[in-house]
Amino acid sequence: MPSVWVFAETADGVPKPIALELLTKARALGAAVAVAVGPGAGRAAEALAKYGATRIYVHEDEAFKDVVATPAVDLLARLFEKERPDLMLFGMTYEGRDIAARLSARLGVALIANATDVIKRNGSFAAVSPVFGGSMLVTTVPKAQPPVLILLRPKAITAEPASEPVAPQVEKIGDPVDTSKPAARVLRREKQKAQGPRLDDATVIVSGGRGLGAPENFKMLDELAGEIGAAVGASRAVVDAGWKPYSFQIGQTGKTVKPSVYIAVGISGAMQHTVGMKGAKTIIAINKDPEAPIFKLADLGVIGDVHKIVPQLIQEVRARKGK
Repeated sequence: MPSVWVFAETADGVPKPIALELLTKARALGAAVAVAVGPGAGRAAEALAKYGATRIYVHEDEAFKDVVATPAVDLLARLFEKERPDLMLFGMTYEGRDIAARLSARLGVALIANATDVIKRNGSFAAVSPVFGGSMLVTTVPKAQPPVLILLRPKAITAEPASEPVAPQVEKIGDPVDTSKPAARVLRREKQKAQGPRLDDATVIVSGGRGLGAPENFKMLDELAGEIGAAVGASRAVVDAGWKPYSFQIGQTGKTVKPSVYIAVGISGAMQHTVGMKGAKTIIAINKDPEAPIFKLADLGVIGDVHKIVPQLIQEVRARKGK
């Protein structure tokens, strides 16, 4: 059985959602092995095993938290030399991209980025990636010798616990970490105050585009989101205009979301945006242009002025809640 490794990102001893998504895919392809680094990483072992990790490498040195990428690349290079896995999956995150790119250069192995799926093909593995704004999928079969590194987009795989999880073999590594090399370091961390659900995890999202007309009109979406327990997102045009920070952006160069309900307000539906939200179970579009491409994806389309429809929607929600 092929050995499929996962770089399992953690935070304070808890696996990040992308780690569980990658393990779900890894166990479908072969024997799943997780590598978790950083302070408290050992506490994540139980959760990683629940999602299919049969073996887990843990290194809890503080350097993995404060020195960007270099210690993780050093560790993975040593493990690769000893174990030679067939495939390693990374999340298409800031940390995952940094480490995977450096590791590819260090080992001289193939790296495929921006994949939405990994499949078996002719006794090897192939990566499925969207191109042309998600309008076409390309399957890439690397001819390079294993291991192959693949970066998978968050939310591309639905995380599901293993039907029969087994007690994993946990190997704690205590090799000294070399921090003497010139490297980028984390000097300060700041936590953004969240209002309402996180965009990445929200089951309902209200997203706004340039059709809102002005940045102050996002207050309508904030009110609506507050009433229905939704997160607020934005299109790239809004972010580029400076109306909302990048953390709100949904689309090809932003976040990929898969909520139960996605409400697109004043969004035309360019491919660069829809590739990041078309996995929503129900899509509701509000736009005054009846020819807007978003209506081709929408389960429910409302043609009209968002400045009239959204306030009426807020009033109706409040009335039904008895406010």
